[in-house]
Amino acid sequence: MKSDCIRSRRNLRWLCLPLLAAGLAAQSGFGQQTLPNNDAYLFHDSHFHLTNYVQEGPDIRNFLEIMGNKVGRSMLSGIPLQQQWMHASTGDFAPRYYTQTDAPLYYYSFTDAFIAMAYRSLKPAERARFDPMITGFNPTDMYAADHIRRALTTFPGVFSGIGEFSIHKEFVSSKVAGEVATVNNKALDRILEFAGEVGLPVVLHCDVDTPFPRPNQYPYIVLKLEELFLRHPNTTVIWAHVGLGRIVRPPESQLGMIERALLRPELKHVHFDISWDVTARYLMRTPETVSMAARLINRFPERFLFGTDAVAPRSQQQYLEPYDIYAPMLAELTPEARAMLLKDNYERIFDKARIQVRAWEKANIPAR
Repeated sequence: MKSDCIRSRRNLRWLCLPLLAAGLAAQSGFGQQTLPNNDAYLFHDSHFHLTNYVQEGPDIRNFLEIMGNKVGRSMLSGIPLQQQWMHASTGDFAPRYYTQTDAPLYYYSFTDAFIAMAYRSLKPAERARFDPMITGFNPTDMYAADHIRRALTTFPGVFSGIGEFSIHKEFVSSKVAGEVATVNNKALDRILEFAGEVGLPVVLHCDVDTPFPRPNQYPYIVLKLEELFLRHPNTTVIWAHVGLGRIVRPPESQLGMIERALLRPELKHVHFDISWDVTARYLMRTPETVSMAARLINRFPERFLFGTDAVAPRSQQQYLEPYDIYAPMLAELTPEARAMLLKDNYERIFDKARIQVRAWEKANIPAR
């Protein structure tokens, strides 16, 4: 009934209270959890990795201390790839990052179990601050969707989404053993189709362009990425750090391409993640780029999310660096746009995911 619904001024959405309460109670243990006070924190983190490329990182309780009173909630993912230590290549030197060796990367499925167990080790109030993600699958494998289903049924009440996982990624794609991931692979379609069925938002890394493009070369990857998004209108997609990389710089038409996507109603399910200190430095490089980015977010505040893209951070100062870099742009946002970018869009997407995923689990997992 209309009397049971409230209009959220900041989120600009309708929430039906009976549905929300029932859905949250359906999550394992969630009925006893209390979400953090939204106004007490700087932001929620829509893009975070607890572990690195050799599957190491801080204990989840230590990360809670790093979040401290600055970050309210965070998605929680591992790194889906493991860097091989190939003695024939580096000898006794143990590489900790993929640029430190020519040895290949391989998909590391145990990351999902590790993340699930770390989450389950927390108290209910602590769990409420995290949205664990499934990442440990090979996106070229037609069985990848089955892995995602298996993660949900093995760890009910845990996962809220999929990602971050990568398709085209500078330096990384060519190092992964086996078939190269592409946006037109049928396995990827199967992943996104299943995500839409369950209600899992997908955080997808796909470079906007190739490294060192020729002058005036059109970023052809964007055309194929657009086709992928159009094929899956029922799946919430979050495009990680708007396709940028260390070498993959914004093409001149970058903000224009994003604006055209934002204006297309058939792409309303696509959101844009501005995480990562590298992305922040690109967007903050001149007063003009700062104002251009701020104007776009002010026009479409419901479509952007903030995240750190931190990987196994060691300190709060390191963890908060992307937020600090974005200070000039944040100052140019309207209060409503700033709130939506930093917190409200995260809550809208992941609160809905918690409800839908728990409902799917209840319908598809036999009672134990």
